[in-house]
Amino acid sequence: MSAVSGLGLLALVACGPQQPAQAQTKTPAAQAASTAGFAPKDLTGLAQATFAGGCFWAQEEAFEEIKGVKQVVSGYAGGTVPHPSYEQVAGQQTGHTETVNIYYDPKVISYQELANIFFTASHDPTQLNRQGPDTGPEYRSAAFYRTPEEKKIIDETIAKVNASKEYGGKIVTQVVPFTQFWPAEDYHQGYFRLNPDNPYIATVSAHKVEHVRQRFPQDLKPALPSL
Repeated sequence: MSAVSGLGLLALVACGPQQPAQAQTKTPAAQAASTAGFAPKDLTGLAQATFAGGCFWAQEEAFEEIKGVKQVVSGYAGGTVPHPSYEQVAGQQTGHTETVNIYYDPKVISYQELANIFFTASHDPTQLNRQGPDTGPEYRSAAFYRTPEEKKIIDETIAKVNASKEYGGKIVTQVVPFTQFWPAEDYHQGYFRLNPDNPYIATVSAHKVEHVRQRFPQDLKPALPSL
């Protein structure tokens, strides 16, 4: 395999190797449809849920489409290094996993329903230290709980899904207390919608998002800008 073809294959099967400059070239239409953003300035009435399910591009988009979700931020959690960069996380230097932080209205969507989506639709929680073509602990499945009630919901959901034998194996998701979430670089935010022609988005991420749409149609927002 030539060096050029090898790099092309890497771009196809890996989440995140694209440089920021590539993500900055957008059409006006793409900008208008963007879901990119950081934590809402006003957190009144909002709760937070933090999940890691492989590449954050698909996880961000999947949960952005759920009614009651105000904003989803892509980032890193579960490690020891403050303010990690994508390159550090990808180099397995920090202990972090690619994560999404979900800001939602609990009067519209419950933590239980978000957990249902996470464990049965947005990723495969039975894959250890990987998700599909993405391998390594930075792609591990993890659920970060903030309260004893959240931990109870997570544990009971895992037990229920395991008992249903929906997957061929047992769930290996880490269930750990939330400590710190670090937002990813600007170019990762809203990446799914801003880069629909990216080979990874088209061949990997889109299938995960569509799976959530098909499994939880009742939870989808009635309208979302489309590209």
